[in-house]
Amino acid sequence: MADASKTASRTAGKTAGKSVRKTTSKATSKPASSKSNLQATGEELLKYYRDMLLIRRFEERAGQLYGMGHIGGFCHLYIGQEAVVVGVEAVKKDGDQTITGYRDHGHMLACGMDPKGVMAELTGREGGYSKGKGGSMHMFSKEKEFYGGHGIVGAQVPLGAGLAFANRYRENGNVSLTYFGDGASNQGQIFEAMNMAELWSLPVVFIIENNQYAMGTSVKRSHSETHLYRRGASFGIPGMEVDGMDVVAVREAAREAIDHARTGGGPYVLEMKTYRYRGHSMSDPAKYRTREEVEGFREHNDPIKRCEARIIEGGHADAAALKELDKDIKDIVKGAADFALESPEPSAEELYTDVLA
Repeated sequence: MADASKTASRTAGKTAGKSVRKTTSKATSKPASSKSNLQATGEELLKYYRDMLLIRRFEERAGQLYGMGHIGGFCHLYIGQEAVVVGVEAVKKDGDQTITGYRDHGHMLACGMDPKGVMAELTGREGGYSKGKGGSMHMFSKEKEFYGGHGIVGAQVPLGAGLAFANRYRENGNVSLTYFGDGASNQGQIFEAMNMAELWSLPVVFIIENNQYAMGTSVKRSHSETHLYRRGASFGIPGMEVDGMDVVAVREAAREAIDHARTGGGPYVLEMKTYRYRGHSMSDPAKYRTREEVEGFREHNDPIKRCEARIIEGGHADAAALKELDKDIKDIVKGAADFALESPEPSAEELYTDVLA
């Protein structure tokens, strides 16, 4: 972009009352990278493995607690999609924000939020991140730059653009990582947010977690354009399709997108092709797909198994060491569950705190 155009665009970001028409072309959308030599060190792979395993074991325990009646309301598990948020977090810098929808426990843990506080919030206890008042879909951590957790489909996307607008206004160099699902990608407010983000060159990465089913409807039945990385094309926003079951592939795609946004290139769309093993929520029996389909992903495309294979084949750890790591993770999750169930419920006075009147 020419210097004059940059200056004009920067002014637009601060005034919010004027738009800038860009005359220079931007990068075009592209399908998944064909790189087969994606590299990661043993230390990196072991960290990704641990982070994904923590999410998996945490979600399994959350599902158990829900079945026992300790978690009320809705509960959307992230099992199967762990590589997406772990890969993105691997290249996030301090100050970058994360905002997402209701399938959010994995994002919280990947951001570094304490499993004890997350589980306590799920069970509606005082020790939770929102003092037991937010539950599964509405907990926040300003310290970890995590801004929800939103129950309304697609509502977080304009908010994510708003975070990016604040970054642009403050010129702090931070990027807003805004997650949403394939179902939400059809919501009108998302296109409004994309249009504004491109007009003002906002530093936001729109991350579409395409787990193949919007509640119970497949992408092929509900989307006239099934290549969701093209969602921003009409606004001039570049995009990329990514193997969301490969944590290293996610990391490299996220690095490109975040660098693009951070260096003044404006928004970017990443479509993460992933898969959820459980139903849309704990109340969904998921009868709209076959058992063979789910087992096929579990057996041949599981993100944790793929990372495990890389670790063992590279000689970074053996099966015994990984089994011991799994034991440590299970102890952490058990501790989180015990803390949650031992934490008291919020007092009646909490009804009057954190209320804006």
